Order: sequence, then structure tokens, then C-alpha cells
Amino acid sequence: MGIGRFPFALPVAIATIASIVMAAQQPTFRAETELVNLGVTVSDKRGNFVADLSADNFEILEDGRKQAIRLFARGDDTDGAELHVGLLLDTSGSMGEDIGLARSAAVKFLNTLNDARDMTLVDFDTEVRVAKYGQQDFPRMVERIRSRKPDGYTAMYDALGVYLDGASEDEGRTILVLFTDGGDTRSTMRFSDVLTLLRASDVTVYTIGFLEHQPGSVRFEQRNRLTQIADETGGEAVFPLSMKEISEAYDRILAQIRAQYSIGYLSTNTAQDGRWRKVEIKVRRPDLKDLRIRSRKGYFAPFRK
Repeated sequence: MGIGRFPFALPVAIATIASIVMAAQQPTFRAETELVNLGVTVSDKRGNFVADLSADNFEILEDGRKQAIRLFARGDDTDGAELHVGLLLDTSGSMGEDIGLARSAAVKFLNTLNDARDMTLVDFDTEVRVAKYGQQDFPRMVERIRSRKPDGYTAMYDALGVYLDGASEDEGRTILVLFTDGGDTRSTMRFSDVLTLLRASDVTVYTIGFLEHQPGSVRFEQRNRLTQIADETGGEAVFPLSMKEISEAYDRILAQIRAQYSIGYLSTNTAQDGRWRKVEIKVRRPDLKDLRIRSRKGYFAPFRK
């Protein structure tokens, strides 16, 4: 388990964040046979998750061209892709009235996912602190969560940038849960930079927004941005007012994780131009109608000069 600290007021940190964004806009070429990985959930018109689909039920289109599925696994398949989990916990001064609920929510979430290979905790205020824990170290992670006191400004976008950069090395499925009031008062990154990073990543993000004590003048924008962060990745945004509502949200998030399909394909487009490619996912099964499909909307192609 290692801990890193990132005081983003420093010029060197600004350069680091800029390089992360540039890497997302112009991805490094890795291999001609690199899989495009998608986390996909499917729900019916009642909101129930459909977890019994096969690879033959899916059709993947990239920029309108059909792609052949090479990798397929269900979320409840114990032999499927490894699960990595990240928690971003806002400990800035603006969380003063909500930090108790946020800490309890984060600890409760830890206890719902006992099959994760590892968990990464990023707690942030003016600074961003990162630590990665294996299963055997989870009690230490809980202790760290409970010890954090609200103070300082909010570097939420920088925290997302640091996490996404580290998560790019993980193999398998990666789930991130963000606990915050949605404001940002310190980051060197812009919101548009964060969206670029999210579009370049394989991470599915769930946002838990504590907005009850936020001024009405900013609440709508904060809610909208947290929703957009989740939607970009195929995740979901939740805005609870109590532990009961958090428990209900966790039941749904856990069900979504268990029902998520891992789908991979080799693109028929061999151009290495770093451009955005739109991905559309369709489900073909006669007995299923009016389905809602959640996944990322595309990816950046490999890039080679």
C-alpha cells in the first residue's frame, strides 16, 4: 500500500495535469491488436437489469460499422475480468455539514464489495492524497476514511485526473465512486479536461452528490456536472439526503455492477490518428423491448506520429 500527496498549487503539478490531458487527447500507441473494452449494463422499461444476455445478443457499431466481439463476460462471472474499485472522498471545508454522512456512506460501500482485487482511496481538499489497498488492508482504509476532517479548498477535478491516470494501468473492470458536494474551487484542471479524460478511460463512474447544504445559486450546476461525469462513463449519479437513501442507492449500484457486461472488440479501423470514435451498442433479442443501454459513448483511437 502506497500513499501519494499532490499539492496542486505547484507549477510541476500543473505540468503533470496538462500532460495527463494531452495523453487523453493523443493516446500513446500500444499495440495493433489492442482491444476496445466496454462496460455495458442493460435495463428494461421498469428499470430492472437484464443479466442473462449472451454475446450473440449484442451488436457493436463503431462510427456506423459493425464490429466483431472478441471478449465477453458477465459481471457475476467469477472467472471474468478482475474488479478494481476507486473511492474519491471530498474532505474540503464545504463538506462540513455532510462529511459524517459521506464518511459513513464510503465505509458502507466498502463493505458491499468484498470481491474487489484492490481499492484506491483518493481523499482531497486543497491537496490530493492517494493510497491503494489490497483486501487485507481494508481495515486501514476504513480508519483513514474515518480520520479525515473537513478543511481547505476543493480540488475535485485534479483528484479525478490523478485517479484516472493511475487507473489506466489496471487490467479488468474499474469502478469509481465519487463522494462530494459537487463544487470545485482549487483545481488546475478545467471541467472540459475532466470530460476528455473520462472519454479516454475504461472507468465506470458513480457520483454520490451531497447537495442539500449547497447554496441554491450553484446547486443546479453542481448536480448537472456530477450527472454528466457519470453519464460519460455509463455510470449513474445519485443525490441522497439520508443513510436510508444511500442504502437504496448502493443496492442499485451493486446490482448494476453485478449486471455489467465486459465486452471487447478489435476495431476494423486501423488508422492510428488519435481521433474520437463513436461507439453504439444494440441488443437483439425478440422478447426484449424498450431497453436502456448504459456504456461509454466512444473512445480515442491509438495515436502514432
